[in-house]
Amino acid sequence: MKRHLFALLLPCVLLLSGCGGEPRETAIPAVSPSVELPSLAQDEEPSYLTATIVDGAETGELLLAGEEAYDVYTIGVQDLSVWLDGVKTDYTALRDGMTVELAFNGFIAESFPAQPGESYGLTVVEEGDGQCALWLQVLEDLWAVDDGLNGGITQVGVDLSQVPGLTEGERSAIAWAFASAHGVSPVTGTLEELREEGYFTPTTEPAEGYDDSLALYWWEDGVHFSIDVDEDAVWSLPSLGPGEEPPELVAFDAQKWRSGLGAYFFGDCVGQRGEDGTWTYTVGAEMIS
Repeated sequence: MKRHLFALLLPCVLLLSGCGGEPRETAIPAVSPSVELPSLAQDEEPSYLTATIVDGAETGELLLAGEEAYDVYTIGVQDLSVWLDGVKTDYTALRDGMTVELAFNGFIAESFPAQPGESYGLTVVEEGDGQCALWLQVLEDLWAVDDGLNGGITQVGVDLSQVPGLTEGERSAIAWAFASAHGVSPVTGTLEELREEGYFTPTTEPAEGYDDSLALYWWEDGVHFSIDVDEDAVWSLPSLGPGEEPPELVAFDAQKWRSGLGAYFFGDCVGQRGEDGTWTYTVGAEMIS
């Protein structure tokens, strides 16, 4: 898995025609740049960007993600027409998790997240499962427990490699949204990968005859968060009546790690998607190290 540290620097703003190209590995700016992008000529057709709403549907300040890593966008759609099932409405019909198609002038201000230019409308392509909102909530809940582990940090590590069904863009967007909410920089990668890259400080040398271990390290500048989904979970469900659908469930564990002696765990968690599309979850056990 490729890892990237996003520094809070303001990159140059570039104007790109269309929305193709290689994934953008740009630094996250401390503030979003403001740039005036050109409008379409009278005889030009708009370009289209298809992405998933990761966050922000409630306010209309959308965080969108595509397929590739760093394929992440922000845009305010409060003044745009929204088309849902062929009916014209507005942003209040949007929900996190929906896949949408944005009609815009084809220009993108390349910051991180990137910013599409003048936009003309938004069409809902599909409802989606909305799991990004679940994982953001889990990360926030882990942040809140044992908050002494968060003291003095400038970075958060986020490992969603064991969460199936997410695109690389969605993983990047979740990490960025979570880190930005707490004023720190995101780093992606597993604990082992970050240790190999030198993020952690050894507290002691391994005893003679014993291998090196994460238990001997701590992260001076950050806290690492990870979620591990159990794809082999077996469910005991009640009998369903005619026409009834089984609930959408997901089993997972989650961890917050600062050192071998400073960690917090959510174990045997079960997430369930409600009839309205929103996710809730329960924690089977909480553990502290």
